[in-house]
Amino acid sequence: MKRLDHYWNSLNFISLVLLPLSGLFCIISMLRSKLYRLGIFPSYTAPVPVVVVGNITVGGTGKTPLIIELVKQLESSGWKPGVISRGYGGAASSWPQLVDESSSAEQVGDEPKLIHQRTRCPMVVGPNRKHDIELLLEKYDCNIVLSDDGMQHYALHRDIEIAVIDARRRFGNGFCIPSGPLRETVSRLQQVNMLVLNGGAAEQSSFNMMAEQCNPVGCNHAESVALKEFIGKTVHAVAGIGNPERFFVMLEKLGINIIPHAFSDHHAYCEADFAFDDQLPVLMTEKDAVKCNQFNVLNYWSVPVEISLSLSAQQQLDQIFSALKNSLKEQGV
Repeated sequence: MKRLDHYWNSLNFISLVLLPLSGLFCIISMLRSKLYRLGIFPSYTAPVPVVVVGNITVGGTGKTPLIIELVKQLESSGWKPGVISRGYGGAASSWPQLVDESSSAEQVGDEPKLIHQRTRCPMVVGPNRKHDIELLLEKYDCNIVLSDDGMQHYALHRDIEIAVIDARRRFGNGFCIPSGPLRETVSRLQQVNMLVLNGGAAEQSSFNMMAEQCNPVGCNHAESVALKEFIGKTVHAVAGIGNPERFFVMLEKLGINIIPHAFSDHHAYCEADFAFDDQLPVLMTEKDAVKCNQFNVLNYWSVPVEISLSLSAQQQLDQIFSALKNSLKEQGV
């Protein structure tokens, strides 16, 4: 049987059958949002600015690479950022959890582990954002908080919202869950401070993801190699992310012949998942690789990505954070 998200990119019998449930979901979502805006449901206001990087669709849009880039830019501009995340997939016995070098992806979730691995930024994960921020500020001297996801977590007041949209998939068939991929209606995007397209054109407010190096995966250590070394070769491509096709297309555009293996988002890997019965190299996303560090494998490589912001996106980000800094100065913060 096909997964439900198979039907989210078109108007089809399954999506139409589920429309009544989607209508109910939309009504509840809008009512919940309004109750928070009216103050009937309370929201927590942190003592430092909070920036939410999220989306209105189910599945990956590229939030994590953007969070990593924002951390780097904020640090270079003199800010002291910290990051909070839901820690989806993490199996810690208690929350919230500090994320550090000793944290495992199984404990705190694959995306938080990746963010900390790439940035070494102060980070806390847990389902309660208020508790996450309180622990973060108790342990670290942070003056701005980035929330990885959480646009729909209205119990947390946010100073800035950045919505990430996949330029190829956009909003699917335009329906809310379960008939389509939307967590909220598209009109919600009118309320955000910035809308950025992952994979958009250069003249748009967008970013594109690029990869140049491959790092070894598993206990058998090796030197990093250039991704171009795999051009013209056949490899197994592994992706357990929200949108595996994006990873596969990136490799194919570079001239790499791939045998694709798509796993569910946040998949918990075991070595049996890679029983391919051949000696071909295996390329996987960096998010997958953080869960395979202890595997006894050879010729397995993670593909870290960097993002390149368009001029328009960079200018908009600069304006947003400059205005925030000026606002804090006026308040004497």
